[in-house]
Amino acid sequence: MLQTSTHHHFPPQLLPRHPLCLRISLIISAHRRPLLRHQSYTHIRLRVSSCTKSSSKNTVAELVKAVDGQKANDQQQQQVKRPYPFHEIEPKWQHYWEENKTFRTPDEIDTSKPKFYVLDMFPYPSGAGLHVGHPLGYTATDILARFKRMQGFNVLHPMGWDAFGLPAEQYAIETGTHPKITTLRNISRFRSQLKSLGFSYDWDREISTTEPDYYKWTQWIFLQLMKRGLAYQAEVPVNWCPALGTVLANEEVVDGVSERGGHPVIRKPMRQWMLRITAYADRLLEDLDDLDWPESIKEMQRNWIGRSEGAELDFVVINGNGQEEEKRITVYTTRPDTIFGATYLVLAPEHPILSSVLSEAQSKHVEEYRELAIRKSDLERTELQKEKTGVFTGCYARNPANGQAIPIWVADYVLGSYGTGAIMAVPAHDTRDYEFAVKYSIPISWVVKPDDGDGGNFERPYSGEGTMINASSSESGLDINGLPSKDAASRVIQWLEKSGNGKQKVNYKLRDWLFARQRYWGEPIPVIFLDDTGEGIPVSETELPLTLPELDDFTPTGTGEPPLSKADSWVITKDPLSGKAARRETNTMPQWAGSCWYYLRFMDPKNSSALVDKAKEQYWSPVDVYVGGAEHAVLHLLYARFWHKVLYDIGVVSTKEPFKCVINQGIILGEVQYTACKDDKGNLISADSVAELAEYNQEKIPEEKVMKSGDFFVLKDNPNVRLIARAHKMSKSRGNVINPDDVVLEYGADSLRLYEMFMGPLRDSKTWNTSGIEGVHRFLARSWRLIVGSPSPAGSYPDGTSTVDEKPSIEQLRSLHRCIDKVTEEIEGTRFNTGISAMMEFINAAYKWDKLPRSIIEAFVLLLSPYAPHMAEELWSRLGHSNSLAYEPFPKADAAYLKESTVVLPVQINGKTRGTIQVEETCTEEEAFRLASLDTKLSKFLDGKSIRKRIYVQGKILNIVIDAQKKVKVAQ
Repeated sequence: MLQTSTHHHFPPQLLPRHPLCLRISLIISAHRRPLLRHQSYTHIRLRVSSCTKSSSKNTVAELVKAVDGQKANDQQQQQVKRPYPFHEIEPKWQHYWEENKTFRTPDEIDTSKPKFYVLDMFPYPSGAGLHVGHPLGYTATDILARFKRMQGFNVLHPMGWDAFGLPAEQYAIETGTHPKITTLRNISRFRSQLKSLGFSYDWDREISTTEPDYYKWTQWIFLQLMKRGLAYQAEVPVNWCPALGTVLANEEVVDGVSERGGHPVIRKPMRQWMLRITAYADRLLEDLDDLDWPESIKEMQRNWIGRSEGAELDFVVINGNGQEEEKRITVYTTRPDTIFGATYLVLAPEHPILSSVLSEAQSKHVEEYRELAIRKSDLERTELQKEKTGVFTGCYARNPANGQAIPIWVADYVLGSYGTGAIMAVPAHDTRDYEFAVKYSIPISWVVKPDDGDGGNFERPYSGEGTMINASSSESGLDINGLPSKDAASRVIQWLEKSGNGKQKVNYKLRDWLFARQRYWGEPIPVIFLDDTGEGIPVSETELPLTLPELDDFTPTGTGEPPLSKADSWVITKDPLSGKAARRETNTMPQWAGSCWYYLRFMDPKNSSALVDKAKEQYWSPVDVYVGGAEHAVLHLLYARFWHKVLYDIGVVSTKEPFKCVINQGIILGEVQYTACKDDKGNLISADSVAELAEYNQEKIPEEKVMKSGDFFVLKDNPNVRLIARAHKMSKSRGNVINPDDVVLEYGADSLRLYEMFMGPLRDSKTWNTSGIEGVHRFLARSWRLIVGSPSPAGSYPDGTSTVDEKPSIEQLRSLHRCIDKVTEEIEGTRFNTGISAMMEFINAAYKWDKLPRSIIEAFVLLLSPYAPHMAEELWSRLGHSNSLAYEPFPKADAAYLKESTVVLPVQINGKTRGTIQVEETCTEEEAFRLASLDTKLSKFLDGKSIRKRIYVQGKILNIVIDAQKKVKVAQ
């Protein structure tokens, strides 16, 4: 039976008999939002349902005819009801822009003009297409691009596709469809959706990371990294899923199992390509200060880089007889002043020295613990709230400060990838260490006294600075008692270096970038390995691009070898210099690779001899405004900055940073959903009486059964039942995704653009409300009717406009220039919602005018054009212009019309103030007297009186002297 949900399907048993039924489904699906409102479709749905019992082709044909007829009838009704003909305007101007390449940025431009490079974080083209959250940032950048063009800037506003990646490969494995086919199909859908929204992209510069002409230069950058020792191979622990036969990224592992399939995942060492991003840690950190980025993003990057100053120190391992061995455990600490408080060491389960510091008695327990630890993700292991676990190794090390033997433990809250993979545990002054020590009865020694405490009553760990206590040893010669923490730290470092037990050290949380994936759908790594020696040799730059071979089988090998290893004829090769047998690298680059530098390729997308032309790069760099989601605040932006700095060092780019200004648009949440709590008996209960929501069943409540009561939502039928009202991020699983195609079909692209900007500040998260779009839709319709006129009963509009070629009044000029001033200021500040409000105020004022001067309306249309470009182009054309308004000068506010030019003028009768009138500053005496005569309060003093004289000081006072003896009617 045909359903009325987001997708409409016929029963499987019907489709083989009646292929035309698919057409019915597609018709109704494509027009579902406007069509399914009408009861006239009920009989069609019922007939489709009954059709399951029939195999008559005629019956199906009749149904198709009925749907087509209803569709035509409905469209005719919609056309009559439409507030303005957006369904005609928008396709017309989209076709015009495409045909005339209106927004193409020429390769050769006048570089004496200022430039504006505005860029969206280019999307991954998924099969789901766009939802209404995507156009939020795209609309903002489009407004900026259109605005800057009209201000005389050369504007670069491109779009492309970050199209390699796991989703396409997984779909290929499931369906046997080549990832390239899926990717091209998805790109086509995304492109058509973006074009339907009227974005002014230069489509001649469109790029995709999957095209060999593009990834040739991604491979070229990799070779430059190799030349400089920034790309290398190392054996590192990875997430290995035996069942899937592949390595998983951290985000693909949840609670120790694969997100896909729920299979156990273990940590195992594998040889991987790494990029030495740590070599640029200081520059990545320092250069953040000069960027016009949100402070929150800069702070996230600082924390991710995690620069800290401290010391590395060595603890000598001692055997069961208390004798020192040659083995040393090196730890890193930011608090060398607390060395006397170190009462145990902790090794990460993956620490390479662990196996050699196990006692026979503890060996089995440690191995069992290691097996459990390697099944956990780094996030699980370091979660602050989780209970700390560990196992004693049975061995000890000597604290170099006091000579004491302290136990060596293994615990998973220490990571092998951070620092040295080992810590000195100071339980008195670290919360994690304290919890661990209490649990396992390890001694606790306080060595820092808070400056505001007595130091004798410690009940909990103190992690702050203070004065050192219990911190001296005659055996080692180190005495820091009584010193402030910072001074003590410096003294300890001096002692470590002098005694050979350690050194000063700057450390980073930042790890080198794991750059290999056991995938097919990614950029091939341009390296071959000689069969006889295993030596890795870079592919010659002249042989790039190294293209992906065609494969029919994309499934994992199950051995850890990537899918590319199945392409024998591609893998087996020879070293062109020596002629020796060799094999190609079968790992591919991660999806991040292509998105690290795409902003450069947009400057010069067709260049076959260089990544980017130097002159073009020098003109367009850096990106002036870069807009995208906050989820890319760290990794993408950090990786792109790293690659850019490498390219800067080798002379490819002229700027130290790629993005001058970064803006994170907020998230558009799905429409508010209402749920009620139910008790064990199924009765609805008020949400305010529920302590833990998770303990109760919940039932969705339709919006029509809900009403607002104060600050809360309740059931209409039972206001005592308070509901849970919550908006969630849009997702298919929640069923709250709004397709922009549906919105455009019903309201038009300009309305969608305007609504997304009007919902609130660009950077804030907002809740979608379909009924909310009606407001901006009415504004556009009012603007249309004001300028064009009202429609005929048949729904058609007159040609041209209702403007007149007359000089505007002071009032009209003032209203216009205030609007120009506000809209300009708000676009420049990316406060688009308040810019729309200013235009709404202008239209409200214009409806009160008797006539619409053409010059006033033309200026308003230009103001409107960045926001609602389709309507603006149509109005501009109707105003008598033959060319697009895309490059017309943006109106400039005249300061003379922005001043508040009215004053409150006191009016005296025979020297006594009787009232006030509001007049222009330049008001004449005659005009002031006329206004006073018309004022209700003042006219009673003047009516019938003889005026002896008038005393007028412009902008200050009007004094009317009347003759009380003579009465004559005052002329009105």
